[in-house]
Amino acid sequence: MPGIVQSVERAAAILRLLAEQNEPLTLSQIASALGLAKGTAHGIVRTLAEVGFVEQDQRSGPYRVATEVFRLGWTRLDQNELRSKAINWTDALAARTGESARVAAFHAGRAQVAHHVFRGDGGTQVLVTGSIVPLHASAMGKVLLAFDPGAGRSAANTELTAFTHRTIIDRVILHRELAGVRDTGWAGSVGEVEPGVAGIAAPIRDGGGYVVAAVGIEGSIDRVCDDRLRPRAALVTHVVRAGRAISRELGHGREW
Repeated sequence: MPGIVQSVERAAAILRLLAEQNEPLTLSQIASALGLAKGTAHGIVRTLAEVGFVEQDQRSGPYRVATEVFRLGWTRLDQNELRSKAINWTDALAARTGESARVAAFHAGRAQVAHHVFRGDGGTQVLVTGSIVPLHASAMGKVLLAFDPGAGRSAANTELTAFTHRTIIDRVILHRELAGVRDTGWAGSVGEVEPGVAGIAAPIRDGGGYVVAAVGIEGSIDRVCDDRLRPRAALVTHVVRAGRAISRELGHGREW
């Protein structure tokens, strides 16, 4: 049986991404959201434009779906489906790290926790499923900001609240940090939401490569970070691997 044609799969992911957004996206935003090289994204988008599925308002401007010829009614991953795909891997993440583990997704204009696993040692037991994650201050929120254009636009129109003295409220500094998240593939937050609390998070991608959620851990700074307040490398590895494992459950990165 023939395998999946990667270029077609990527073209479908780009169309789905553009159809889901309310505003046109730049080439850089498309490439970042789908984890593609800019040259690869440009070649696919240019082809889609030539066949009339994508259009630009002006030369070198942002792209959008040409609605008169191609409408995609794509709905984001259902929260219950996300939870069912992520549950085993978040349980394992909590067990391996000794910290609480969570999965969050951007939905209806905000980042919401879809699944939460308590610390395995009987530490603080506060149920957070359904709670809202600060996009600019939490590790999971930063992952969503870095890769989800919808989340980025939401934050652009919202005041950056200072939860602690470490919260980033300067947009230039925040954009620089988000660029680092896209480069490394994970995000950290050290005392930005609550004093003494740190988090690490990584993206979860669907079969088309689109970031649909984030998975992460949260705990006290002295457990999550080293003596220089940097997230511990071993914990980062566990979180990134969990993100990749859940992504595989959703069809991303599988060998066909």
